[in-house]
Amino acid sequence: MPVVYVKEQGAVIRKANEVLYVMQKDKQLFAIPLADLDQLVLLGNIQLTTQSAVVLMRHRVDVIFMSQYGKYRGRLLTLESKFAKLRHQQLRLCDDEPRSLQVARNIVIGKIANQRVVLQRRAGENVALRQALIGMARMADQADSAGDLDQLRGYEGKAAAFYFGGLRSFFAPEWGFHERAYFPPPDPANALLSFTYTLLLKDVEAKIQLVGLDPYLGFFHALGYDRPGLALDIMEEFRPSIADIVVMNLVRTGQITPADFERTNLAELPVRMTQAAMENVVAAYEDRMADKVFHPLANGQTDYRRAIELQVRQMANVIQGDGSAYEALTIR
Repeated sequence: MPVVYVKEQGAVIRKANEVLYVMQKDKQLFAIPLADLDQLVLLGNIQLTTQSAVVLMRHRVDVIFMSQYGKYRGRLLTLESKFAKLRHQQLRLCDDEPRSLQVARNIVIGKIANQRVVLQRRAGENVALRQALIGMARMADQADSAGDLDQLRGYEGKAAAFYFGGLRSFFAPEWGFHERAYFPPPDPANALLSFTYTLLLKDVEAKIQLVGLDPYLGFFHALGYDRPGLALDIMEEFRPSIADIVVMNLVRTGQITPADFERTNLAELPVRMTQAAMENVVAAYEDRMADKVFHPLANGQTDYRRAIELQVRQMANVIQGDGSAYEALTIR
């Protein structure tokens, strides 16, 4: 069990030897052996004893804190860092505009390529999708010759508008999906997309921490307070191939419907998923992460979680000067 989600509200996680026990009052819900645990995700009101936190840090288990409704809150980190030189080189690359721009270009071009594959698989004779594909191809060509980051972000934004315009055709009208919107998501479709992106972001950031890079020093996303720029950068190429495919499959098969969402009349959270729906999304997301994909650095097929790590390691090589250019992982 490399990834475990604990969602039982009011549960307490206690340690005994090398095993964690999820307790609710005096009842043991389940046990988590530490030997095979890579990531522990706590959803909502879950207590973690000090002894449990210490052993989790000792085993270098990635501990994620999220709200009951899927909002990312933070993670448990040790204070040690053995990667000062690597992070210094990362900062220097951020300040090297030509090299930084080339990394950002390849991220954007890879993202658009993957978005186009997602739509192409379902385009058929759909005129709107074909027009979106043409517009996205044009934006990818222009991104390749962008002279600065502002231009590049403009082309990426236009490509995203084409993409989500095409994606809209996969949602029935009752989903209320007109465009990609967040902070907060105003409709069930956007809420579903945002939740899967949150799951993906936590995993990308985990691999960045593992490799030793700084998740906040990115090349495409602007530096900003509480903005994990590098995590968002690397996440871009995986949004279509992981998160969007999860969403589209759930919607297409009817495993998730608009009835799985409720209106709250809260400005900060106008729409939220039911607990049962969240469990379905998490299960589908983990199934997708276990799917195999070709990766040149793996000399063949590997799962998506490992593919993310290999992309982060490739980025580290580029930062250290051991790689000529960052290449996004594109799907076919």
